[in-house]
Amino acid sequence: MRGLTFSAPAGSFTALMGASASGKSTWAKLLNAILLPQAGEILIDGLSTAAAENRALIRRRVSLVSQNPDDQIVATTVEEDVAFGPGNLGLPSTEVRERTDEALRLTGLESLRFKDVGRLSGGQKQKLALAGALALRPKALVLDEATAMLDPAGRDEILDMVCALRRRKNLTVFWCTHRAEEALRAERLVVLRGGVVALDGVPADILSRPDTADYGILPPPCGILLQKLAAAGCPAPERPALSPGSCADALTALWARREREEIHGF
Repeated sequence: MRGLTFSAPAGSFTALMGASASGKSTWAKLLNAILLPQAGEILIDGLSTAAAENRALIRRRVSLVSQNPDDQIVATTVEEDVAFGPGNLGLPSTEVRERTDEALRLTGLESLRFKDVGRLSGGQKQKLALAGALALRPKALVLDEATAMLDPAGRDEILDMVCALRRRKNLTVFWCTHRAEEALRAERLVVLRGGVVALDGVPADILSRPDTADYGILPPPCGILLQKLAAAGCPAPERPALSPGSCADALTALWARREREEIHGF
């Protein structure tokens, strides 16, 4: 990555998109101080990742959830795995228990606390990875393609959960994804190309552009539908209608307009 200047306020929700090898995973690891920049400086809550003494604290403040939850599972049962992170911090056992219980409750895994992790579904494993990250009580969550291995229902569940946690805990969220419908849930969308910021703005505005394919991203399914309708001569809605609800509203309005025009002979 090069020539990158970026800042995000506390409690914000930023989605990152781009083609493969555009720099999303590198960005995620730079935020967590797993990777260090060769030039420039990264400040997390005022702490520079360049200072070795800051890195452990930065990793407590910024939790990373990766694409494959198996890469983050280190224990044999759900409860033990969630407790591993806070236990490594040297916290008192009572606080480790408190954090573990809270993370299990927030992710809906309380009833599975004694279950063998090898018997979990893909969605349950991703919740477990999220619970382990939350047990560190971070100020920010970085999710690097965290729903890539899930079915549509599982993806929606994880995204809904992260959005709810963000509101409840005032978490700063960075969501790396290939899926435009996920990026629409964010306040801000940053598109990377070749390791630099190519686009930065409101998700609906960026994803309604006709040249998204040039940046290695596709519009959400509703956007593709509206593009095809426009190509067939159907007028596009005045405002981007990229979510299912807004797309349905736009199509209903267009249909009603067409019926009025036919009735009045236009």
